[in-house]
Amino acid sequence: MIRKTDEFTPRTNARGGVGTIEFHTLLTPEECAGKVTLCSRIVLPPHTSIGYHPHPNDVEYYCILRGEGVFTDENGVENAVSDGDVCMILKGQSHGLANNSDAPLEMLALMVE
Repeated sequence: MIRKTDEFTPRTNARGGVGTIEFHTLLTPEECAGKVTLCSRIVLPPHTSIGYHPHPNDVEYYCILRGEGVFTDENGVENAVSDGDVCMILKGQSHGLANNSDAPLEMLALMVE
């Protein structure tokens, strides 16, 4: 199977964030046949964000593929992230991500129950 990921679902004010971001589905939960509930390439255009939100029942990983941003961790601490960085959000933690730059931020997001 090959899925072209040039089509995306726009999400405005994702998790209370700012602006409209792009969700490019790589695999659906059904295709993952297990505990993976999200496998997407996500693009945050300049000056957009995913709002700070909790993960009470799952774990999420962000792998920054391209660009720069600010990751807010479970303690509310802001951390600069860029190409190759991996952010781990464990069960029960909260987080957010902002692209304050003038270039897109592209990442892989994987959520596991």
